[in-house]
Amino acid sequence: MSSSIYSSKILLFGEYSIILNSFGFAIPYPLYNGRLKLNAANNDKDSNKNILEFIEYLKINGKNLSLDWLKINKDIANGLFFKSNIPQGYGLGSSGALVAAFYNRYAKKKVSLNEKLTKNKLQKLKNIFSKMESHFHGESSGIDPLNCYLGLPILIKSQNEIEITKMPEEKATGSRGIFILDSGNSSDTSLMVSLFFKKMEDKNFNYMIKNQFIKYSKTCINEFLNGNIDSMFNSIKVLSEITLNNFQPMIPNKFIKLWREGLITNDYFFKLCGSGGGGFLLGFTLDINNTFKKLKDYKKEIIYKF
Repeated sequence: MSSSIYSSKILLFGEYSIILNSFGFAIPYPLYNGRLKLNAANNDKDSNKNILEFIEYLKINGKNLSLDWLKINKDIANGLFFKSNIPQGYGLGSSGALVAAFYNRYAKKKVSLNEKLTKNKLQKLKNIFSKMESHFHGESSGIDPLNCYLGLPILIKSQNEIEITKMPEEKATGSRGIFILDSGNSSDTSLMVSLFFKKMEDKNFNYMIKNQFIKYSKTCINEFLNGNIDSMFNSIKVLSEITLNNFQPMIPNKFIKLWREGLITNDYFFKLCGSGGGGFLLGFTLDINNTFKKLKDYKKEIIYKF
């Protein structure tokens, strides 16, 4: 059994905009990770059951993926399961990590991480992962498993244009930072995405998404990657306000007041982490120590300092 470990991912920018063929930026988050293992114990039965359902889906929908079914069936007989600490329904790509691990072990003609990853190869991987992960969400862009498989930051310019990129240099002693805050509840990605497309039928919401939300998401990405941190925080605040005013079904009710307080005080700015509805909130702050004191009653983790 391969010991390859696949980290979770965080979509820093681009929630909902990437499904409209616009910009996004995703990073691996190694604190949470998972890997395939054998000999499932009693406490691994749920994972084993989920994998069996995934495999049944692939038998019908993955006939062109060139998978090693002899190895798959042998591993199933030996209690195949996915050992993971990635919380499900939290926007961290739990299914993406599983798909990445499954592809690495069972794809016969896989795109190896040891070869040069051209744009064509990245697109090929994305398309394969999209088909595989659709089992879990009804429809998948393939971005989550691609990020989990590569273990590198990726810039999404459109559905057909993806680049491996770099994060700005992290400063361990920096006072500014990005963090995640636990809402205490999981979310249903497919439900949130369906709700979003329903809202897109409203002409005012549609206009806001295309002319404001996507605009500021793209601006935040460019400013972050170019190291224009002060400008990025100004843009993040606008993006946070837009989200609060238009995405409240995706923001857990008990956090709306907290979200608004950050905007009023300028102590921190929240945005959705993934599709929203629960899971983690993604926070940005100019003073991480002060913000964490104010949010002392909530479970949170720093993911990046600068």
